[in-house]
Amino acid sequence: MTVSGNLLIVTLVSSSQLSQSPMYFFLSHLSVCDFLFSSNIVPNMMHITLKGGSTISFSGCLIQFYIFASCTATECYLLTVMSFDRFVAICAPLHYTIVVNSKLCLHLAIWSWLLGFLFVLITVLLICQLDFCGSMTIDHFYCDFIPMLELSCSDVSPVVLETFFFAIVIVLLPFLAVLGSYVSIFWTIIGIPSSTGRKKTFSTCSSHLLVVGTYYGSLLSIYLFPSGGHSKNIKMLSLLYTLGTPLLNPLIYFFRNQKIQRQFSRFSVFKKNIQPILR
Repeated sequence: MTVSGNLLIVTLVSSSQLSQSPMYFFLSHLSVCDFLFSSNIVPNMMHITLKGGSTISFSGCLIQFYIFASCTATECYLLTVMSFDRFVAICAPLHYTIVVNSKLCLHLAIWSWLLGFLFVLITVLLICQLDFCGSMTIDHFYCDFIPMLELSCSDVSPVVLETFFFAIVIVLLPFLAVLGSYVSIFWTIIGIPSSTGRKKTFSTCSSHLLVVGTYYGSLLSIYLFPSGGHSKNIKMLSLLYTLGTPLLNPLIYFFRNQKIQRQFSRFSVFKKNIQPILR
């Protein structure tokens, strides 16, 4: 469902004029990120659940962590960029087409991917320098940062310090930027005289706000404000943003967005009409 939903969003956006809209352009990148996220973690997670455990090589574990962590960072930046798009659209609508142009959108998307994969690469290189010993058993559904460090015999404080700094740059600062954008958005919405206008304006960013609340809430709880040890609660929170958010994103944007629904209807009609011709 997660893979199909996200690929459907990418297909609907890329095959229509929606790709010319900055909001849907960033949404397609978000769906690609969720697709990579889920396809990297879920298959092995299902294998572990069905078999009651599994083995993975050290290099395989690092690769899984690198892809998942990079997609996590990239999604943080993409959600921040999307909040900036909504901020300009609502708070400065007359300047929207000038400020959020196609060139800026392309640059923001590229930098979101580059920064996400670059910052995590530094963390992976530091982990490679650690010594590992003991049972080499990870009590988790996938190769996450904290369970991996618990297997190390080396001093992990430099890695933890570096990762905490990157967590601020990747998670906290983007979250504060999103928060600031929505404070301005809500202030602008409150100033709209008609209730119909306020409702219509808020509907343009409600889907993004719901996704942001779920995603950042779990990330901040796990990586910036840990409760000590990798407890069962931490694992459940990890499932929320590794399984829940990639599944919820396409559902939220599909059922709460009329343009996506209309494009899906057109796509379905086109597919229905083209099938007899292909036969």
